Amino acid sequence: MSPGAAASAVSGLAGSSQEGAAPAPAIAPAAPAVPAAALSRDARRIYELSRDKLVQIRTLLRNSNTQASIGSGFFVSADGLIVTNFHVASQLALEPERYSGAYVTIDGQEGEVELLTFDVRRDLAVLRAKGLTSPAPVLEFRPAAEALAQGERIYSLGNPLDIGFAVTEGTYNGLVRRSFYPRIFFGGTLNPGMSGGPAVDDSGRVLGVNVAKRLDGEQVSFLIPAEFAQALVLRAAQAQPITEPAYDEVTRQLLVHQNLLTERFLQTPFQEQRHGKYLVPVPNDALARCWGSGRDPDFHALNLERTKCQADSDVVAGDFSTGTVRLSYEAYDAPTLGAARFARTYSQSFGNEPFLKRGNRRQTAAECTERYVDRGGLPLRAVVCMSAYRKLPGLYDMTVMAATINQSTQGVLARLDVHGIAFDNGLKLADRYLQAFRWEAAP
Repeated sequence: MSPGAAASAVSGLAGSSQEGAAPAPAIAPAAPAVPAAALSRDARRIYELSRDKLVQIRTLLRNSNTQASIGSGFFVSADGLIVTNFHVASQLALEPERYSGAYVTIDGQEGEVELLTFDVRRDLAVLRAKGLTSPAPVLEFRPAAEALAQGERIYSLGNPLDIGFAVTEGTYNGLVRRSFYPRIFFGGTLNPGMSGGPAVDDSGRVLGVNVAKRLDGEQVSFLIPAEFAQALVLRAAQAQPITEPAYDEVTRQLLVHQNLLTERFLQTPFQEQRHGKYLVPVPNDALARCWGSGRDPDFHALNLERTKCQADSDVVAGDFSTGTVRLSYEAYDAPTLGAARFARTYSQSFGNEPFLKRGNRRQTAAECTERYVDRGGLPLRAVVCMSAYRKLPGLYDMTVMAATINQSTQGVLARLDVHGIAFDNGLKLADRYLQAFRWEAAP
């Protein structure tokens, strides 16, 4: 993958889906996943303090009682409330008729769980352990007023790869830059199966919840700040178990997300990126990362520059992610190619842009409209495509493709993709985007 890949394209959730895989080995009671000698004295102490508060979360197929996915969690109340990630429990939310949930403690005790509430935007869920015969041991939250220092030692706990409970040492590196929602940059390792487990301070108090890691780096992982888990626990205390598919609630939360996303992009002016005399819109540096590349060796007769930008705004909506905003550009300059050959190459590149031409179980086929717009002497050919989500009414994936058509051997192909947007908000963003193109004519 090129250096221009955006964060969410190279980030992996720390959960582990096991559908179709061979049965995982059983968890050895009370056995740490790594030898004690490999742990520092502090990590060993944290593990001993926390071990009885940790659980593995299993999603099971009801018909066969076989394991479909796994994650981690931790007790936060004596009556059995458990915090985990939404992506760990999403099958319980969206297909409760097909899936059931279970927890397994470090000493091998098992029981059923029921889903009480979830926060799609922050990837959190609260479960309740059923049938407890004694009060559950509880992990305490670190007060938000006690700020962490950059470089402070912290510890992540969970059950990686279904091989046993483990503790991972790392450092607190502040909040992630450009993340749409606050995320903690954890300088440590998270592995599949650790999603939903706690990250704790030196006193064993929860400061974050494991959620994801970068796939293209080492020890670059992410935590959800504990304050959001605390707020969800308060909601869960009065909630009834979710027993029917919760698509309406997922949709409601995603509509809130896309409204916030639209407002932020509409209120933040685009920056201008120059390609010759073309000035194209790119997101403000606070909203997205942009990467560029120069001459492409596959196009000998063309000066071809590429730019890709992506906002770190995607959220999990069940078995897929949405909420993403991406922009890309290809700037062509071919003074020796000739107008006819350039037009053929330029047109083919525009026509080859991929989009959803056929519907699937998740979305309808894209419906597109084409029009020509003129931005103060810069004519554009613009195509807007919308694809509706089948089970999340009111949400669409939108693609805007534009091509400048004012020069015979120069041009810019542009594309904007917004996933999980309301129809009206999509049109607002499309209009704002197309209005931001400029041609700098000679004085």
